[in-house]
Amino acid sequence: MPTHESPVDVLIIGTGVSGLIAARELQSAGRSVLLLDKGRGLGGRLASRRIGAATFDHGAQFITTRDARFEAILKQGAEAGMMTEWCRGFSTEADGHTRWRGQPAMTAVAKYLAQGLEIRMEKQVVALRRAGDRYSVETNTGDVFSAAAVLLTPPVPQSLALLAAGEIELDPAMRSRLEGIQYERCLAVMAVLKGPSSIPPPGGLVPTSGPVSWIADNQLKGISAEPAVTIHANHEFSLDHWDEDRMESGRLLLDAAQPWLGAEVLSYQVHGWRYSKPLQVDAHPCALLQASPPLVMAGDAFAGPRVEGAALSGMAAAETLLAHLSQS
Repeated sequence: MPTHESPVDVLIIGTGVSGLIAARELQSAGRSVLLLDKGRGLGGRLASRRIGAATFDHGAQFITTRDARFEAILKQGAEAGMMTEWCRGFSTEADGHTRWRGQPAMTAVAKYLAQGLEIRMEKQVVALRRAGDRYSVETNTGDVFSAAAVLLTPPVPQSLALLAAGEIELDPAMRSRLEGIQYERCLAVMAVLKGPSSIPPPGGLVPTSGPVSWIADNQLKGISAEPAVTIHANHEFSLDHWDEDRMESGRLLLDAAQPWLGAEVLSYQVHGWRYSKPLQVDAHPCALLQASPPLVMAGDAFAGPRVEGAALSGMAAAETLLAHLSQS
């Protein structure tokens, strides 16, 4: 039998930066908020992994800020010991823009943002339906949640699939606008090295040619006790090799990264980011799909393909939801 949970003002699907920032804003405004996520760990692409004593940031590598509101949040996180400055550029001359990283790794950023929020992990939403003047959200574990408003923060194709499963119709112009958003794919290699890499300080490098779009030394970055590099493939390579054996694709990337490895590879793992970065960014910071009851979509596909873009989209979504909840 389905388990019906206590109703909330706003249910947020996804615990990436957009969802966490929106939840903080909504809760500060006095609204009851619940976040659901299908994964075991918070943060989406704020992802870290351990292989033995080696630690890797294998999703988002750092955070930059232009917006004073988001910068203030990161500085508060730094004061709490959850974030720190990595560097101010990766060339011989710093550009002056702070690159923030999690302390001890990027997942710490998500954990900081999640403090004080009600979150249920390993709850995959299978359908979102209208239920009178509210929404009913069903999960794969048989839970049913009722909410006065819903915020969708997964990648746009996944959010559209949820709407289709619940037979929620969108305005044709809105549907066309959202269906036009596509994403880059990224194969990420996490390699443990026998000795230090050849990547110069501060530990990040963008090759000018070849399939490697980024390579980082996690030990130089300050997060790994042992030599460990993260390699990101570009979209073209990732798309071409997406359905092939991951370890073979990882070996090809390690071969391409050989000039910067500097030491023998002891072991490696490969992760695939299907929705690593939007190829198109919507003209609006979030999308109001329905006004009553409020249904909003947010994420880095709306306010820019960076961590800060996801955060600003979450802020805009919270403002939109608060305005429409007040009206209703």
